Amino acid sequence: MTISLTPEQQAWISDRIERGDFTSIEEAARQLIDERIVERAIEEDDLAWAKPLVEEALADVGRGNVLTREEHEARVNALITSMKD
Repeated sequence: MTISLTPEQQAWISDRIERGDFTSIEEAARQLIDERIVERAIEEDDLAWAKPLVEEALADVGRGNVLTREEHEARVNALITSMKD
């Protein structure tokens, strides 16, 4: 496949290659296209899959099943400590 870039696009990519963001025009093109594909997938996702999770979380909050930030941090720190042993 052959893709033609505008002079502005070429200059932008060349600048990023010089900065070390990419090793080649091909790598830049692949990475930028991959990133845009992911963005489009996110834009097109209606998030219906998340509704049950949000409802479950709201029900937990309604029942008072919550942690303070300090409690959460203490649990995480305890977990990390136990993993080091």
